[in-house]
Order: sequence, then C-alpha cells, then structure tokens
Amino acid sequence: MPDLERDTIFLVKPDFEDPAWPNQRFYCWHCALIDGVLGSFPDLIAELDIRHINWPRPRQDVIALLGEDHQSLPVMILKSGDTSSLQTGMANGHAFIDDKDSILLALSERHGFPVPHP
Repeated sequence: MPDLERDTIFLVKPDFEDPAWPNQRFYCWHCALIDGVLGSFPDLIAELDIRHINWPRPRQDVIALLGEDHQSLPVMILKSGDTSSLQTGMANGHAFIDDKDSILLALSERHGFPVPHP
C-alpha cells in the first residue's frame, strides 16, 4: 500500500461519454463543484495532491490506494496516518471521504478554505 504525504483528491476529468447514454457528453457535477472551490483558492491548494482521472472504471489509481470496492469519485484520501471525524471510510489503511459535502468541510477544517455559506 503506497504512503500518501499529502491529502489527495481524485476528481473525474470533465467531458466524458457514458455508453449507457449514447451520443451525450457529461461532467460529474460533484467533481466540478469541488474543482471550482479548489480553483477559487489557488494559494490553499499547495498542500493537496489533486488528481484528475478518466471516468471509466477500473480506476487503477484509486484502486491502488483504496481497493476495487472504493472507486466512487470525488474522493479525498487523507495523508497516511491521518483520520478525521468527517471520514466516510477506511480501506487498505487509508482514511477517506467520499461525500462531496464532507470533502468541502474537510477542505475548511484541514486546509484553511472558507466554509460554504449556509
């Protein structure tokens, strides 16, 4: 199991096709939301590892860290050894957050991002 030196966020690259809906192009709106927040605060992302990966499964980069059962995106995998009250799971020794709202709160709690306005 690889160690992570920083919190790592996996997001789906926008503009993908899904064979279940032919002749259409898509983006993951949860990933786009998080990507927009990250892009709005460029000074705060230096401590994060942000990885944009292709939509189709298997998502090998995520599997390498969390295993095949945890490929849903977006996901924030906490740096090795860290845990959080916001984590939604643990796999292969890595705590992770795979809920968009909890990821946004973790960005505030762990990395100094402003909190979302209620």
